[in-house]
This record gives sequence, structure tokens and C-alpha cells, in this order.
Amino acid sequence: MNRSNKGKEPSKDAVDGNSRRKFLINSGYALGGIVVGGALGSLIKRKPAAENAPVKTDEGKAAEPKNYNRALMFLTQDQFRIVESATERIFPEDDAGPGAKSLGVAFFIDHQLAGEWGFNGRDYMMPPFYMGESVQGYQGRLKRKEMFEIGLRELENYSVTKFDKSFVELTGEQQDEVLKAFESDEVKLTTISASGFFKILRSSTLEGAYSDPLYGGNMDMNGWKMRNYPGSQMSYLTIIEKDFTKIEPNSLQDHLVAH
Repeated sequence: MNRSNKGKEPSKDAVDGNSRRKFLINSGYALGGIVVGGALGSLIKRKPAAENAPVKTDEGKAAEPKNYNRALMFLTQDQFRIVESATERIFPEDDAGPGAKSLGVAFFIDHQLAGEWGFNGRDYMMPPFYMGESVQGYQGRLKRKEMFEIGLRELENYSVTKFDKSFVELTGEQQDEVLKAFESDEVKLTTISASGFFKILRSSTLEGAYSDPLYGGNMDMNGWKMRNYPGSQMSYLTIIEKDFTKIEPNSLQDHLVAH
């Protein structure tokens, strides 16, 4: 005699199985979908391909994918905006190519400040401290990260005092005026020299525009492309005997061997 299953409670194994599936699905979404393969993958119902398609903009174009290397490691949001605005005035976009903002120079500076460079990790920083010659560079006790914190604060204070606006709210011409006042030491600071801060800001801007993209700047090697600079080439053997030959630049990433 066959017995009907109607009204019969599901077995404990069935309940546990459903619970595990729900947990794995929810966990997969919470962790960015990393649990998708192997034995676990068979328990998860993946979204249809259409649901995973790139987000479309109003114009119907796919939105740019996020660059997860572009995150702040040292600067605050306000400090970052000041650096981004100041470096764009030092290295502006023009007909020759992109400026500091498009090249990601502010991210380069932020990442450098968060590392050994910002903490003067490889510099001798023991006293006594004396005023050095101009060719010797900075000889003080402050670390670069401290110089940037002071310099950006004073840049903002001077902008508010002179124009009653934040530096990022000024016109390009007004920002130039503020930066020139720092460059010429027209602004008198007590802890650092205004010109000293401007020099380190300017040199960092150029480094961010032309360093390997690995370090956060020179986005898509566009800084190198403007200069016809070949970047990191393993060999010039095939062209060394030829006249000037324009070649596509390589970054350090291009030397990774796929497995």
C-alpha cells in the first residue's frame, strides 16, 4: 500500500540543505561573489548573464569599471581635493594631452605619503639639524607627510584669507596666484618655508605624471605617450641600429608572464 507524502514534514537533511544553499548564496553576494566554483558552485544559482552585464549610462554606453587602486591611503577627502586642484594647475591639461587630474597624480602623491617616502623611511633623520645649502635639499626634522599636512593647511588658510574662499573654489587664475605666492615665499610660514613646500609639491606632480602606472599616476601611460617615452622596455636590440623609431610604451605590468 502506497502512502501519500501530502502533509509530511520535510526531513532534517532537506531543511539543512536549503539553509546551506541560502547561506552560500547570501554569502556569495556579500563577499562580492567569490564563492562560485568547485563543489560550492553547484549549490549556488548564478544570476543570468544579462543581470551581470555592465551598467549602461544614459547615453547607452557602458560605465567605466571601477579602479580599486584609486583609493585614499593617507590624505583626507578635503586634502585630496586641494592636491588634485593644485597639481592640475602645475600640470594642466592642454592640446598636448591630459593634465595631472586625468593622470591620477593626486592618487600617486597620496600613496607615496602613506609609504616610506612620506615617512622618510630611508633618510637619515637624527639631529642636529642645520640649514643646508640649496643643492642639499631639505635638512629639517619634519617628515614629508608632515610637510604636506602643514603645507596644504596653509594653502587653504591663505586662500580663505586672500579670497574668502577655499582653494578648490577659486578660479584657475586665483589658484595660480596662490601657488606663485608660495613659490616666491611671499607667504610667511613658521614651521616650513612656503617655497620648500611648493618645490616638493611640484616635483611630486612631475613624478606622478611620468612614473610607472604601478605607483598610481601616469594613468594608461598617457604621460609617457605625450613624450613618446617607451617606458620599461626589456630590449632595444631590434631598433638600436635604426633611426628614431616610435614604439608603444610598456609598463612593469607588461612583463608579467601569463601562466
